[in-house]
Amino acid sequence: MSHLHVIFDNPVIPPNTGNAIRMCAGTGATLHLVEPLGFTLDEKHLRRAGLDYHDLADVVIHPDLDACLAALTGSRVFAFTTQASAYFHEIAYERGDALLFGTEPTGLPESHAHHPRVTERVRIPMLPGRRSMNLSNSAAVATYEAWRQLGFPGGV
Repeated sequence: MSHLHVIFDNPVIPPNTGNAIRMCAGTGATLHLVEPLGFTLDEKHLRRAGLDYHDLADVVIHPDLDACLAALTGSRVFAFTTQASAYFHEIAYERGDALLFGTEPTGLPESHAHHPRVTERVRIPMLPGRRSMNLSNSAAVATYEAWRQLGFPGGV
C-alpha cells in the first residue's frame, strides 16, 4: 500500500470522483471526500466511472476540511493550485503525505489553499493560457509521482 492520502475538497463531477476511486484502488492511496459533495455516491455516473472499485478502495467522507485534516494528524498536506510557484515533482514525498485538490469548476478556495495545516502549495506545469487539468487527471499525475518516489510500495 502506498500510504498516501488524496483529498477532494467539495467535488461536484461524479465521473472524476469515480475515476479517483479507481486510481486509489490501484495505488493503495486513501481517498478523502470533503462535503458538501455535488452528487450522491450511488449515482449511476459515479458507479460507471469507478464505484465498482469501491470495495477495493479506502474512501472516507468528512463533513468539512477541518475534520478531514484533523483525521490526518501528522500528515504533511500539499495543496494543488494554479496559484503556486513550486512544482509538485520537486517535493520529496513521504509515506502519509496528503494531496489536496479543489472542486472542479473553481479549484481550491484561497482559504483552503492557505489553511494552517497546508505544508506547501504546489502546481502541475502546463502550457500558458490553459485553465487547469481535469481533477481526476491531476490527482492521478500527482499520486503516481508520489507513489513512484516511495518506490511503488505494494505494487507489482
